[in-house]
Amino acid sequence: MARAATPQLILDVARFRNQNLTVKGAEVEIYVTVPTQSLTYKQRAPKAFQAAAVVTLEILRADGKPAYQETITLKPPVLNDTTAAIKNPLSFQKRIALPDGSYTLRGRVRDQYHAGVEGTVEMPLVLQSTSKGAAMSDLVVLARPAAKSPGQNNFTRGGYLLTRAPGGLYARGAERLYFYAELYQVTQSQKLSLRYRLQSEEGAGAEAEAPLEHIDLGRVTSIAGEMPLGPLPTGSYTLQVDVLDARKQVVVTQTARVRRETETFAPAGAVAPK
Repeated sequence: MARAATPQLILDVARFRNQNLTVKGAEVEIYVTVPTQSLTYKQRAPKAFQAAAVVTLEILRADGKPAYQETITLKPPVLNDTTAAIKNPLSFQKRIALPDGSYTLRGRVRDQYHAGVEGTVEMPLVLQSTSKGAAMSDLVVLARPAAKSPGQNNFTRGGYLLTRAPGGLYARGAERLYFYAELYQVTQSQKLSLRYRLQSEEGAGAEAEAPLEHIDLGRVTSIAGEMPLGPLPTGSYTLQVDVLDARKQVVVTQTARVRRETETFAPAGAVAPK
């Protein structure tokens, strides 16, 4: 048996407009990642080791009553060597429609092969829809470019296949930052453009601009953008995306947190549960 430390859980949350426009609320997209380095691997056969994590997701209303609850067991592929420095994480995604209000998102992960070892993450979740003026969804930070996809599944949105960067992390070897967002309630035909800013608390950063094409008036406009990371050093950054009008005035803006790690390699990708 290969023992590990307390299991880790990463929750990435993005709020999109409710597809049912008659209901004030949002569609909440929750992307759950469990790094498998923090799990215990149990030997099942000679040179065959298996780990498992039990994840419980809860969304609690302001009065403490559950609005959503689900428990899922995740199992990574069997390994023949548990000493590998990089093990791909496990991930899954949920989309949940909720009415406007204040909630608490709670995630718990338990190591199935190490009794009493679990980790918990909590974060506030506020939903407040708007009916006037242009609006933007939360930013989804991606590990690779949003790819056009004709299919429909839990990882596609707005005609794109989205591969998240868990925790907004860009590790050694990552040269560009990618993101996806949705623009709502643009009702007048006008020339719009995008401005991306990436800035640290110390002032280091980068900036880029791009035209915003294919605007769907009165409907959802998908935004898929990217910018070079260049020589940005290790640290925490804020990604800010502005939608600008023809006079370069901000129409709507949104931000997301990003982490840059120039000395650490990240796993190649996540393994979804089967």
